[in-house]
Amino acid sequence: MEVAGLKPERLALNWASAAEASLFVELITNFTNVLKELGPLGEAEGIDREELKLKLLAARSAVESVRLRTRFAKLARDLRQGNGYAPDVIEAKMAEKVNDAIIREIAKQEKVIGGSLDYNEE
Repeated sequence: MEVAGLKPERLALNWASAAEASLFVELITNFTNVLKELGPLGEAEGIDREELKLKLLAARSAVESVRLRTRFAKLARDLRQGNGYAPDVIEAKMAEKVNDAIIREIAKQEKVIGGSLDYNEE
C-alpha cells in the first residue's frame, strides 16, 4: 500500500473462524469506520485522480506479473513448511523475500503505464 502511495490502514488482513461471528462483525465494523475516517481513496493521501489512477494500474500490473506471483508462491511455501503464520513472522518473511521486488515491479510498471498514457494523450 505504501509503495502505491496509499495509507496502509486501507488494507486489513484479519482472521476469524466461522464460529467467531461476533469477532467477524467487530473486525468489519472497525475496518469500515477506519475507511470512513480516511475518506475517499486518494483524498487522505493527497493524490490527485490521475496520479492515483496511474499508481493503482501500476500496482495491479505488478501483482499480476509472473515475477511477483512466483515470489509470493515461494513465500507461501516457506511459511507452510515452517508453520510461520504469526504476523511478525509473515512480516519478516515479506521483508526478506518480497518487499524489494514489489517496489521494483511497481516502479517499472509506473514507467511503462505512464509512458503509454503520455503516448495515448498525444
